Amino acid sequence: MNRILLASAFLLVSISAVFADETPSALPASAVVSPVPAAVSPVPAAVSPVPAAVSPAPKVPALKLVEPHLHIARSNIAGHARIALTFDACMGQADERILSTLVRERIPATIFVTARWLKRNPAAVAVFLQNPDLFELENHGQNHIPAVDTPALIYGIASAGSPQAVRQEVEGGAAAMVAAGLPAPHWFRGSTAKYDLSAIGEIRAMGYRIAGYSVNGDGGSLLGAGITEKRIASAKDGDVVISHINQPTHAAGEGVAKALVDLKAKGTQFVRLGDVEDTGDDKTTE
Repeated sequence: MNRILLASAFLLVSISAVFADETPSALPASAVVSPVPAAVSPVPAAVSPVPAAVSPAPKVPALKLVEPHLHIARSNIAGHARIALTFDACMGQADERILSTLVRERIPATIFVTARWLKRNPAAVAVFLQNPDLFELENHGQNHIPAVDTPALIYGIASAGSPQAVRQEVEGGAAAMVAAGLPAPHWFRGSTAKYDLSAIGEIRAMGYRIAGYSVNGDGGSLLGAGITEKRIASAKDGDVVISHINQPTHAAGEGVAKALVDLKAKGTQFVRLGDVEDTGDDKTTE
């Protein structure tokens, strides 16, 4: 009986040793049926899985955005600085405080309108058309989407995200202007006034000059009346001022209207972008 038990035990140990010698430390290439990442390759149950080395993920280049500057030719006349007033009409309603001041004081300005704003403000559009000597109407886009051809969030607003979407934003805005009876635009200013360099090239190839600025008058219409008035009234010879004409409930509009009167009293020469030579950086005008 003892001999039988000893023989069985010897046989079991011999079989285990054979299987241990034949278990591969790594699977040969021929054992892989379909391409599978090394980290998830099938491993025999008898082998303890060894984590494969994890390659670092490739770094994605940071999106470079620019906020172009724009200046106009100076008057170089003491006491008669030349300034271009530009206003964005993004969405919402027309700010009558600003519009009425421009008309009453006969102050010319360049207004950048979106398709969305045009639909909601036919009365203001009529005022523009009645005063062609004052107002130059230009393109602010179809839906107020940043003209950036890579997906991004800018001030919480999703960018166009592709060259095709940038083109649609520009062309849609222009089509809405023509449909509203306005002249075809020559300038474009995107939502947030920020761009990536490739989108600038795309917009320029469409025949547009891109309107930057040199003085941020109202901080996106979020500043108080006093600071807005000071900012705009401090504009110097050759400056391009950006403000908003679509937030009638914001205090900034009051400051804009007061600053216009201040500048006129100082002998300022107001011009529209189409009236003078200009220089923009980041290849926005050249």
